[in-house]
Amino acid sequence: MAISVDTVYRTVLLIINKEQRGYITPDEFNKTATQVQLEIFNEYFESLNQQIRIPDNDTEYADRVKNLQQKIAIFQEEGVCPPIVGGFDIPAVTDFYKLGTVIYNDDKEVQYVQPNELLELNLSPITKPTKYWPIYTYKDFIIKVYPTTITTGITCTYIRKPANPVWNFVLGPNQQYIYDDASSVQFELHPIEQTNLITRILLYSGIVIKDPQIVQIAYQQEQAKSINSKS
Repeated sequence: MAISVDTVYRTVLLIINKEQRGYITPDEFNKTATQVQLEIFNEYFESLNQQIRIPDNDTEYADRVKNLQQKIAIFQEEGVCPPIVGGFDIPAVTDFYKLGTVIYNDDKEVQYVQPNELLELNLSPITKPTKYWPIYTYKDFIIKVYPTTITTGITCTYIRKPANPVWNFVLGPNQQYIYDDASSVQFELHPIEQTNLITRILLYSGIVIKDPQIVQIAYQQEQAKSINSKS
């Protein structure tokens, strides 16, 4: 379930108005929201790296590694790696972020190795890569699969970047901004990040909220207004 860009924007405006700190235009909001969403998204990977290295709580709802993986899983995709000169290209998408698992013929995981490891593996017929035990190196978005007789059948999982959130509008009879859901783009982060998003957007807008409860109250007020307007 996506986080509503309209709810976040209206909550931000409500808090800014309560604090008497002016106004943030839709364009300013969209730019700030894009930056904040990317910051939170990028932090997932560093946090996961840290959590894997320390003892963790493995209870059902408090497993930090599992919770982070669930947040990242929203952005996991799979695609075909087209053959190019010197190897295979990443899937032809514009939102590619991080390579995951490389797969051969849909059923064999291709093992990643460093270039120096490749040299060592090729020295012995026992460790030399084969179609039954393929390996790959990865640099500058090019996947080089060994043995080089593999020229087709490579796919991969990958993490895509979140789409830039957009609060779009049409002009009303009094030149006021009226939210246009059809042409807007929602936040793609996990719903649990809503308060985090609002707090950080406010921070970029020059408002430091020391009490998260203020954000929760503002959000609830905005939700109540939204429900009343639809009833």
